[in-house]
Amino acid sequence: MLILVAMILAVATTLWRVGQNAKRATAPFPAEGNFVEIAGHPVHYIEMGNGPALVLIHGSSGNTRDFTFGLAEKLAQSYRVIIFDRPGLGNTPELAPFGVSVTDQAELLAFAAQAIGADKPIVAGQSLGGAIALAWAVARPDDIAAAVSISGVAYPWKGELDALTSALAHPLSGPILSRLASAWVSDEYVAKSLNETFQPQEPISGYADHIGIPLILRPSSLMANARQRKTLKEDLRAISDRYAALTLPLEIVHGDTDTIVPLHVHSKRLVEDVEGANLVTLEGIGHMPQHLSHDAVIAAIHRAASRAGLR
Repeated sequence: MLILVAMILAVATTLWRVGQNAKRATAPFPAEGNFVEIAGHPVHYIEMGNGPALVLIHGSSGNTRDFTFGLAEKLAQSYRVIIFDRPGLGNTPELAPFGVSVTDQAELLAFAAQAIGADKPIVAGQSLGGAIALAWAVARPDDIAAAVSISGVAYPWKGELDALTSALAHPLSGPILSRLASAWVSDEYVAKSLNETFQPQEPISGYADHIGIPLILRPSSLMANARQRKTLKEDLRAISDRYAALTLPLEIVHGDTDTIVPLHVHSKRLVEDVEGANLVTLEGIGHMPQHLSHDAVIAAIHRAASRAGLR
């Protein structure tokens, strides 16, 4: 009897904490931009600046705040900057209950860009967002002016998905585990994980607070992120064979000490497969050039715009 009572109390406490954390996400970190509906599906975006249209796409576990932490404001001096929340993350609902391909995400964002009058933008994506930019170029070549990959994932890699991500992506264990994680994983633990993405550099002061850790810890976001990562390798296998046919301007920025998305596995191969692609290797920089190397990222976007005849 005592065990049963303890189990009931544990479940009740966990669900209460999930609810409290959800309030912590919606109150301090509300949607900062606008929504556009595509076939009834709302897509959240932030827009600033004037000039050629530039779409920015965040990476795994991220949201629009990853680019509003300094870079977007600089780019808005030269471009009409549009930052999307990818499906299931930030303030854009998930497209499908059990994963969504990079091509599906790219098509949703392409339609969203068209709906707000950005018919043929430059598309820049970081990490998994880089895969979305490449999928956009492959699937909708007439709807993109140029692509910029920032530490972008481009090819299937060796190794298996980690056990935690696999469990979060599973239709049975995901809803349980995501709620346990949302209730009991501390902000400090998540901040530590975020900080690891900056290695070997020190994390930028204020980044963890700005990105909105409670947004990342919502059960729906944890599961959406895991499902997307689970299908990513096969998604890349499906589109990477088509890279050689790309003719658009492609600029690539990648740090040579990136251990999360290794340079030699992705960007070095990509620049060999796409004729005319240009790779800038950042010496000593890890996975986060959008925060650590503003000048290099902005220069790559300027080159892409010039090559596309937009500057």
